[in-house]
Amino acid sequence: MTEVPLIWQLAKLLVSIGLVLGLGAVAVRVSPRVAGLLAGYPLGTALALFFIGLEISPMFATQSAVHTLAGFTATLALGGGYLLCGRQDGPMGVLTGCAGGLAAWLVVGGVLSQFEFTRVSGTLVTLAAIVLFTWLYRRVPEARVNASGAFSWLALAFRAGLATLMIFIITALAHMVPAAWAGTLAAFPVTMLPFLLILHASYGAAPAATVIKHYPMGLGALLSYTLCVSLTYEPWGLAVGTLAGFAVATLWLVGWMRVQQWWANRRLAA
Repeated sequence: MTEVPLIWQLAKLLVSIGLVLGLGAVAVRVSPRVAGLLAGYPLGTALALFFIGLEISPMFATQSAVHTLAGFTATLALGGGYLLCGRQDGPMGVLTGCAGGLAAWLVVGGVLSQFEFTRVSGTLVTLAAIVLFTWLYRRVPEARVNASGAFSWLALAFRAGLATLMIFIITALAHMVPAAWAGTLAAFPVTMLPFLLILHASYGAAPAATVIKHYPMGLGALLSYTLCVSLTYEPWGLAVGTLAGFAVATLWLVGWMRVQQWWANRRLAA
């Protein structure tokens, strides 16, 4: 495995911690619904693909990104497994939900890694999965976190530490596995899963289920980002390609939230 400079490791550490802390603050101070949408923003995937490109090569990161497009289906399966197995409140519900989610991710990820995807086929697979899971979650009730609850710095530290650890594991494994598996690993929800675990442990299964319910529609931003960087990493470089990806993802997310607001207003008027 290629030796990674210390400065890159420190960058991964600082950025990962900052992103997870921000998402956690949104969950408590706004709502799980908004947090579920933002969990689909290209946070962990952007970090993983950028550092894979930096540590290995932009070409390898581009190949991985193509498989990441389909790999988001495994992430959706993780949410479904968690929802099915983590219905209890308390530590037991967190443990069973995590076990069910990881098992679903491994099974679906293993299946996906056996196929050669293009940008079009990888995107279509995940779009079909988004439609399927959105339909399956249609009867999951909405829940809201009480914003006056305790803001636990210990919980936030655990969340940020776990997400950072997963980023380090993913980028380390990328040196040892083919691009297909590296891309699937890059799709792993490194910021959403720790957030989900702490939300479940702190507030119960209902708010966690709300986040999972809204996660599929938030994946549009992730798909937009990954598709963009798969096209721009090699010709434009990692830095410019990453900025372009974030711009595209932001446009998609803002547009989607406006569509949702329009639809909600229309329902209220009716």
